[in-house]
Amino acid sequence: MSLAIEFSDVEAAAERIAEYVVRTPVVRAPSLEERSGAHVWLKLETRQRTGSFKDRGAANRLLQLSAGERKNGVIAMSAGNHAQAVAYQGMRLGIPTTIVMPEATPFTKVRRTEAFGATVALTGEGLAEAGEYATRVARERDLTLVPPYDDERIVAGQGTAGLELLRDVPNLDVLLVPVGGGGLIAGVAIAAKLLSPKIEIVAVQTEQYPSLQRVLQGLPPAHGSATVAEGIAVKSIGEIPLTILRELVSDVILVSEQAIEFAIHTLLEDEKLLAEGAGAAGIAALLENAERFRHRKVGVIVTGGNLDTGLLANVILRVRLQEGRVVRMRVEISDRPGVLADVARVIGECGANILDVTHQRLFQDVSSKDAELDITFETRSPADLERVRGKLSEAGYPTSLLETTARAR
Repeated sequence: MSLAIEFSDVEAAAERIAEYVVRTPVVRAPSLEERSGAHVWLKLETRQRTGSFKDRGAANRLLQLSAGERKNGVIAMSAGNHAQAVAYQGMRLGIPTTIVMPEATPFTKVRRTEAFGATVALTGEGLAEAGEYATRVARERDLTLVPPYDDERIVAGQGTAGLELLRDVPNLDVLLVPVGGGGLIAGVAIAAKLLSPKIEIVAVQTEQYPSLQRVLQGLPPAHGSATVAEGIAVKSIGEIPLTILRELVSDVILVSEQAIEFAIHTLLEDEKLLAEGAGAAGIAALLENAERFRHRKVGVIVTGGNLDTGLLANVILRVRLQEGRVVRMRVEISDRPGVLADVARVIGECGANILDVTHQRLFQDVSSKDAELDITFETRSPADLERVRGKLSEAGYPTSLLETTARAR
């Protein structure tokens, strides 16, 4: 079957965009190798100027505009990385850019896009309405519409990430690639399969948005609710990428929200790398399927690092709760001076760090001479939790757990 994109298109894109994008590093990941038993290389697209691989496709598309198209300008619909990439590359090339975003887009994303010189139009409740508006405006104002993934030049540009990776590490057995609309994995698969015909291309999607898996199984589209991997929360695969993926993708792995959160936390804590949810999806697939990849040479594209700091803080707390490293505990005490200090002393001597204390005196089932403390604290490991509970019990303070998923009880 003849594909819409050829290897020569990816090679040409690499030459065309060389001075407009970062040739991102490929690094080994020792902690991930210890956890998975695989040999792991990470392609860090987080190092692009806008923090994601989207710079590649945007640059390749804009560099192929005619003189008239450049003068008139371009328009794109996106609430995330594609918006920033089109705006940034437009700024570098002197091309006027208009970005259409849903009305509820967080201000930080709007601000970042405007900082690259784009005119931002906020319209519609979601991406579908924003897309309809962008299409209409493109027609009315004779602007060139730059789609996020369903375009041959976008796909070829994204494929340059795979070209670089396979030239740096030519003997990979497996390549894990997060999938939203399919533009990245389609371009990467074309490059990787020519350079290494036996390589296994594995698509990674969130359980909430299994669009590629379902279409390959002949099932209708389906999608869930909000996901931390919003960059791959796409309801349907692009038609152009799909023709390529049917031929070149070996498998689709779905990963859970909890696995993605754990992958974000692991990359940050162990590898000192910040990845957004979509960017960490490949790591989640590796760690959730460690036995499948054990002893194999695995490349993972870390697609982006644009993670809101508030969301990051929430992810860290959630993972530490899941690991039993952050615990909410209720402690029964007599309501007299010095008891709170004594409870804090016991917890501190066990090496735990108190984060929050709420003093409850007014519950009807609590004696007027007694009180309850709701204490949130951080431990070094789940085993420390039992030590804290034991020491408090010895000191005469009964306890009950309010929130933790630690295995040790």
